[in-house]
Amino acid sequence: MDYKKILVTGGAGFVGSNISISLKKHYGNIEVIALDNLYRKGSELNIGRLKKNGVRFVKGDVRVKKDLEIKNVDLLIECSAEPSVMAGVDSSPEYLLETNLVGAINCFEFARKNSSDVVFLSTSRVYPIQKLNGLLYEETETRFVLKDEQKIAGASKNGIQESFPIEGVRSLYGTTKLSAELILQEYIKLYRIRGVINRCGLIAGPWQMGKIDQGIIAYIMSKHVFNKPYAYIGFGGKGKQVRDVLHVDDLFDAITIQMQDMDAYNGSVYNIGGGVDNSISLVELTNLCHKLTGKAPSVNPIKETRLGDVRIYISDTTLFSSTAKWNPKKSVNTVIEDVYVWFEENKSSLKEVFA
Repeated sequence: MDYKKILVTGGAGFVGSNISISLKKHYGNIEVIALDNLYRKGSELNIGRLKKNGVRFVKGDVRVKKDLEIKNVDLLIECSAEPSVMAGVDSSPEYLLETNLVGAINCFEFARKNSSDVVFLSTSRVYPIQKLNGLLYEETETRFVLKDEQKIAGASKNGIQESFPIEGVRSLYGTTKLSAELILQEYIKLYRIRGVINRCGLIAGPWQMGKIDQGIIAYIMSKHVFNKPYAYIGFGGKGKQVRDVLHVDDLFDAITIQMQDMDAYNGSVYNIGGGVDNSISLVELTNLCHKLTGKAPSVNPIKETRLGDVRIYISDTTLFSSTAKWNPKKSVNTVIEDVYVWFEENKSSLKEVFA
């Protein structure tokens, strides 16, 4: 790998901190800088981990151009985001818009001025909600299952491909990320910087400060570890909604492949996720958490489906898998077990974060 200095924005967040540390572990001779504004509760716990592993932490905000004045960076991994699909629904969207869109533009400008390559972490939420919820499905005892025959192109029992129609409403979160994708593609073409876009689904693993609207694996595990009630929201309150799960280490492996041959992936958009074999419903997640912790907190069914709720999302990773010979190594059970071990090893410090 040719990079000497890598900047990871959102570097004290879940994905950013894990990517930064993995970079130093695998490529000890490179300089890795993690920039973060510490907006998310619990992100400050990652500062010690970063420093211990040789990552330089810089407190800064992608919304502030001056904070990005870091010289000689040859790769930018853009992980910064307000990642909640519910952001701006019942409150001002200002922070969401400024972070996910203005902040991304600031990052791309930084890359242009420094001739830096860009790995941009986007989201599966760029796909329109109504179209996703219009997919044909069956209902089993524990989950909703996509039918193989679908009326919408780019969808099958294996999930959603990059060719899935993009027209429609997708949430402000999804819109900011899609807008940033389009702007980056223009930058790649116009300014001849190199970049790749990864549309990630549900990423999970240790050090994710999960909330009800983002980071559901850690969130529900926390309810079991600390024995607190929680809810299944939407689609009748049955808990049969399904997502595919990708361990953050498998995401790092995918990014590493792209870093090692950026010319081959330049300008491309990929769905990066766990795929149908690593999918799980809320009910199935609850059962696994109960098995690991031995605790069974009460679950309140809330039947009403919220504006941004999606019944099923599974990443069809065929495009990237066939191009890069990449497949996730860690099963969904392994992901959940890793999260449980992390909670057990850090219970005292995490209790306040998940209170």
